[in-house]
Amino acid sequence: MSPATSMETENVEAICSSQRTHSRSGHGVSSFLPASTRCIMIAELQWIIFDLVAPPNMPTLLALALTCKSFTEPALDLLWRHLGGLDPLIRCLPQSLWKQDGKKLEFQRTMTLDDWSIFCKYNYRIHSLVNQCHVEDSEDTILSTEIWRAISCPSFSLPLLPNLTSLTWTEASDETFQYIRLFVTPQLTMLKISALPLSFDGPSFTFGPSEQSIFLSIAHSCPSVSHFDFDIDDDDSIESVGDTSTVLQCWSRLTSVRTRTVSEAAILHLSNLPSLQVLECQLPATPISTEAQKLLQRPVFCALQELDVTCKNLISPAALFEKLAITPKSLSFTISHGVDSAWALPGLISHLSNACTHSSLQNVRLTIQVDDHPAGPDASIGAAAFQPLFAFRNIRVFDFEADGCCIVRMDDAALLQVAKAWPYLEELYISRYSHSRHQVTPYAFVSLLRHCPRLVSVAVTIDWSTIDVHTIPPDVPYRGFSQKALSNLYTGGSKIKNSISIAAFISAIAPNVRSIEGQKGSRRWEIVQELLETLPMVREQGRRMILNGLKQGYYGLHSRDADNEEASADGDVCEERF
Repeated sequence: MSPATSMETENVEAICSSQRTHSRSGHGVSSFLPASTRCIMIAELQWIIFDLVAPPNMPTLLALALTCKSFTEPALDLLWRHLGGLDPLIRCLPQSLWKQDGKKLEFQRTMTLDDWSIFCKYNYRIHSLVNQCHVEDSEDTILSTEIWRAISCPSFSLPLLPNLTSLTWTEASDETFQYIRLFVTPQLTMLKISALPLSFDGPSFTFGPSEQSIFLSIAHSCPSVSHFDFDIDDDDSIESVGDTSTVLQCWSRLTSVRTRTVSEAAILHLSNLPSLQVLECQLPATPISTEAQKLLQRPVFCALQELDVTCKNLISPAALFEKLAITPKSLSFTISHGVDSAWALPGLISHLSNACTHSSLQNVRLTIQVDDHPAGPDASIGAAAFQPLFAFRNIRVFDFEADGCCIVRMDDAALLQVAKAWPYLEELYISRYSHSRHQVTPYAFVSLLRHCPRLVSVAVTIDWSTIDVHTIPPDVPYRGFSQKALSNLYTGGSKIKNSISIAAFISAIAPNVRSIEGQKGSRRWEIVQELLETLPMVREQGRRMILNGLKQGYYGLHSRDADNEEASADGDVCEERF
């Protein structure tokens, strides 16, 4: 390297260093300025005001940055704080460097030290980056391979964005994932990565040794990561890629983890983290070992609030929860190969009842999926299987979905038990099965609404035969009872004949229902939906007519009284004269 080039490189390093140590408190305020001017020049006050402007009004921030020198730095800091891609940063470089070719942004010459000096005027301001590694059919701007290669060799030491704390890397492939190392910083706290599946027709993410090495380098370079999110968009890819278990064991400050398969060692590591609040993962196919179960008997997952587990069968989660004692607010289980899972469900529910603190649990979601071999139409599970969950009195959301696997044998007595056990229910989804023979009566449905005044959304199969008549009864159903919270209702695949009667009944007991779903493709249920949108307006018109009538009657009565008093007074005057 020549002396001149070396000197230029040192100058760029000096510029970057000075920009990184930039402080907003360096503005001198002259004492002779008016008080209002001195006030608006206070750096902290400027930051508060500009921050209120920032998210929706980026052009306003740019205008503020161009207004005066005092506004320039704080306005630019906020303008560049969150970046939804690298293309805005590239476009700030001289136009002789880059060109737009359709959706692709390309370099047309080599980056110089002057270009890097301009780059350094903005890079230190960026704290959050969302980089979308777009595929060819994307509508957004794509960075060419030449740009990625060019910015991989900056004239200063990495990272490219030295103050980055949040990094989102979407639609990653083996080709684009390698560039993530350009942005990792010691202060990075949030890392979200989504990868293209192997089944994708084009570049994909294989999670081979190279990708595993990159992950490990990220873990060592970013010790402060607290939120980690890794996902592949296709479930079919899970078997073909590696996992993030080794990486997870490098972090000790995690508060939220959303990832794919984790090993037994990773589960034990996560269980000992005092800060972990959210865990979403897939359990390995083999049940957890006896030795690991013993280690999980001591206090673990002390701060855990949300647990979302995916597994192939119910054996793995049952083994995990057999010895566990936790206090989550939300539990979610997804069984991906659940054809024969109905028989094991009561065992898992029993373990959940023993493992979770009864006063803490509020949300429970159980989903059993099937692939190409659904269970027979007679496969079912009794409502008594859920009885151990009735001990959790603070349940707000209960969602059981097993269509294609089994149906719930729900009747009036079982639904009444649910209603009495969970008075704080806000969402209840027991069955979305379209052709279930196990239905509850409207009476049981109304009882559910009586016991659960906060219920907003419900899915339960209802037999409407007693309501599905040709005439609407003159009396208000159930002595005028109405539950105002319910807005969404899924009633299963019941066939109906008289849409008006059904809509009138539902509108009377749940006047705020705005969305209803019955038998799919049924025009009669579509009419019910339309009537439920119209009846409240008709009811409001009737209410206003009554109020107007009362007002007219009130003023009419007072007018007649005034006329009578005036006539009486006139009579008295006449009597005095004669």
